[in-house]
Amino acid sequence: MEKPLERLKRKVEVENLWLFILKLLSERERCGKEIREEVRKRFGFWIGNVTAYKVLYLLERGRYITSKKMGKKRVYGLTTKGRKEIEEALDYFRSLLSRLA
Repeated sequence: MEKPLERLKRKVEVENLWLFILKLLSERERCGKEIREEVRKRFGFWIGNVTAYKVLYLLERGRYITSKKMGKKRVYGLTTKGRKEIEEALDYFRSLLSRLA
């Protein structure tokens, strides 16, 4: 049986990967490989190639991010819509944490 804290971590991290990707892209443009590495390094969990690119595809389709080809790599950047979405998500988490504290 999965412990409640482990379930919370999975729900917040993997099932909301878009949040971590938008946060990284709010700092600067990045390629997919760098996004995956930074998620592991800074947020402490690993994501697979397919999962990462699926989320990137959905974010681009929703116009939260853009992409452009740079040599052999595809580089992703945040749109105004994406910046607004990450700001609203962070405000939500701050509010939630203050209510739990």
